[in-house]
Amino acid sequence: MLISIVIRARNEEKHIAHLLEGIARQSEKDLEVILVDSGSTDRTLDIASQFPVRVVHIQPEEFTFGYALNRGISQASGDFIVIASAHVFPVYPDWLESLLAPFADPQVALTYGKQRGNTLNKFSEQQIFQRWYPNLSQPHQPHPFCNNANAAIRRELWMSNHYNETLPALEDLEWAHRIMDLGYGISYVTEAEVVHVHEETPRGVYNRYRREAMAFKRLFPHESYHPWNLAHNLTTNILSDLWQAARQHRLTSVLSEIIWFRWMQFWGTYKGYHQAGPLTWQLRQTFYYPGATSLSAQADTRDIPPIQYTALGEAHPHER
Repeated sequence: MLISIVIRARNEEKHIAHLLEGIARQSEKDLEVILVDSGSTDRTLDIASQFPVRVVHIQPEEFTFGYALNRGISQASGDFIVIASAHVFPVYPDWLESLLAPFADPQVALTYGKQRGNTLNKFSEQQIFQRWYPNLSQPHQPHPFCNNANAAIRRELWMSNHYNETLPALEDLEWAHRIMDLGYGISYVTEAEVVHVHEETPRGVYNRYRREAMAFKRLFPHESYHPWNLAHNLTTNILSDLWQAARQHRLTSVLSEIIWFRWMQFWGTYKGYHQAGPLTWQLRQTFYYPGATSLSAQADTRDIPPIQYTALGEAHPHER
């Protein structure tokens, strides 16, 4: 069974080798890797040339997440399409095996796996990862939340359901929503774990959440985000982060980072909503509201040893 891996990239020289090495170390070997590059000017393509990768070029001005994915998948031959951000890398050698396992059920159209950060990620984003990607798999998820940094779909369904190329973000959520309306299911697989590296500036955080909020408003035009939503989300998430940081004896070192990250996150969300359907309570909780997390619950309990990387970066998010 051929597996096609589609990677979207632009100027990813810091991270692309780590991902491609992790792919080479997978237990699944019948693979093709397609790199959709939107005008890299660094060493991304030179590094990729050291691995068995096919490159698809698009112009920077053509880029949207949906367009890049459609171009890459159009060149793929596998029955299943694995989608990975260029700045993620798998933790375990059975990442692909675990991510694809739910497709044994013919009604499963999409799977996505756990994400964690490393020491380059901001503390608040680590809390978001733990909230969005719990340690318990959900074979039949009741809502369309997913993330194309670490996901897989059936190519035959994509053939008649391409990704939306006009959205500024959340093309994954929109596709999942459509596919669930057709009667298919989504599976979350905690064992399919990747490290997702973000080295964002405050401006980068603001732009990311503004872009996602603009897409949300497109998808759910009747949804609103008022100043009191901003105040509530900002306050509850900062307090939750401060409590977690205090439990980890890191409060002094991450205090200012928590405040600016959460401000940029929710100010960007507010601006995005006002620049641009009914949002379910489950989705609202997933995206905006903190939940209690347990330090012991986040411990790695898998028997399989993680990949020991030779490329730059960290092999395992829990080795901190």
